[in-house]
Amino acid sequence: MIFRYGEKMEKLTGLIVKAISGFYYVEAADTLYECKARGAFRRKGISPSVGDKVEITVPDDGYASLETILPRKNYLIRPPLANLDRLFIVASVAQPSPSTLIIDKISAVAVSKKIEPIVIFTKSDLADCSELVEAYRKAGIRSLAYSIKTAEGSDEIMSLIKDHISAFTGNTGVGKSSLLNSIFPQLSIETGEISRKLGRGRHTTRHSELYKVGGGYVADTPGFSTVDIERYEVIRKDELEYCFPEFEEYIPQCRFTGCSHTCEKGCAVIRAVEEGSIPVSRHNNYKAIYDEVKNIPDWQK
Repeated sequence: MIFRYGEKMEKLTGLIVKAISGFYYVEAADTLYECKARGAFRRKGISPSVGDKVEITVPDDGYASLETILPRKNYLIRPPLANLDRLFIVASVAQPSPSTLIIDKISAVAVSKKIEPIVIFTKSDLADCSELVEAYRKAGIRSLAYSIKTAEGSDEIMSLIKDHISAFTGNTGVGKSSLLNSIFPQLSIETGEISRKLGRGRHTTRHSELYKVGGGYVADTPGFSTVDIERYEVIRKDELEYCFPEFEEYIPQCRFTGCSHTCEKGCAVIRAVEEGSIPVSRHNNYKAIYDEVKNIPDWQK
């Protein structure tokens, strides 16, 4: 239920599960409170976000008030989400075809913010995705195939959601909301039809919201595009190497300090690619991302 009017002033700690039209819905003490944020947040340029752990006061008349945002362990600017444990990156095997560059950009951002990336390839009944799944597993990133028709992968996804705050993201049309609906029918998240002409879908989710399901919380988000990543979540070039987990054991073996792992002689990462220990596609995408960020000044980031 939504609680607005309390019998006395109380101070509670809770979790923001929805933010819409200036109202914040906070789950605390087994109750959902509809809150307005204090004006001090606006003056300080701070915006509460879904996933924030907060302190609220419940007066005996009027709306509950959001008083304090507790320290965040991480934060995504767009879509605005805080304190994520896992980011499920959803890509379809076909209709539309997957872009490993987009997957690797999003997974790099997740790793940089200490969020575990998990790659899900949907529509596995339309095409074989075993090579893609294996490539990411080899890179140290959990990956699995999923089919809404056969329910392949459902049990594994549910086990990964339990006891965590997670978000599902991906391009439109990949079946993100359909996936959540099929595993948790009670959500009834609106889904959109694929445009046959454009080969892509349309955004249907209008705001970020955490759903309490499967022993954890999951967020369905209104898209996380390449433009958003480039504009809001740019990784510094000297930090990018640490956002590819499979590079970690080879970085200390490089001949030169400050190796970019793109073309240098004596680069242990390049040698690992040539020997098949690191997927070629992952290294190619690393180089593409490195080229994009290497000349961006710090003030612009």
